[in-house]
Amino acid sequence: MSTEMGRRGFMTAAAGTAAVAAGSGTVAAQEIPDFGPYLDDARGFDDNVTDLRGEEEVTVAVGDGDEGLAYGPATIWIDPGTTVIFEWTGDGGGHNVALEEGTDNFGFDEIIAEPGVHYEYTFTEEDAEENDGIVLYKCTPHEGQGMKGGIAIGDDVPTIDLTEAGPDIEIPDEALALSVATVIAMGATLGLGYFFMKFGGDTGE
Repeated sequence: MSTEMGRRGFMTAAAGTAAVAAGSGTVAAQEIPDFGPYLDDARGFDDNVTDLRGEEEVTVAVGDGDEGLAYGPATIWIDPGTTVIFEWTGDGGGHNVALEEGTDNFGFDEIIAEPGVHYEYTFTEEDAEENDGIVLYKCTPHEGQGMKGGIAIGDDVPTIDLTEAGPDIEIPDEALALSVATVIAMGATLGLGYFFMKFGGDTGE
């Protein structure tokens, strides 16, 4: 096999490898419920929505986080008919689950500091229809500190495509260093392979 043939074969293989790598890095569009601007400063949100559809009962911690001033999870996505159990942790002082906007049926205004389950609510189709599928709530004493939450009900809710929105992606230092080292190693391998095929191949007569 001539040097030119070897080089062409090598470059074809390299292109195929690059195509596979590019394909494996493709990320499908990810949509989350659109809770609007109210939750922009909610603790523990950061566009992370816990999808709990298919569950009959789910639990939300009241007084979550390091300071006990968050709901955990801050936002959930459930089916109509799901019962949401709000369980107080006892951290962060007195809390409630006051309605920001939505139906009159949902919400617990009493401020409680003791741990335990103090409120639960089963969301219905009517709740979803009356609120366009989105319910927002807050802790009255700690709303200013970002203790807010949201619940998306059912599949017919407004959504945001995170792929189009282009959220910031934070890469850990260890992963970044590994990626850089991998790119350098691949470059060195390609360079050596090209050099070998150009100058180390069969000379022939």
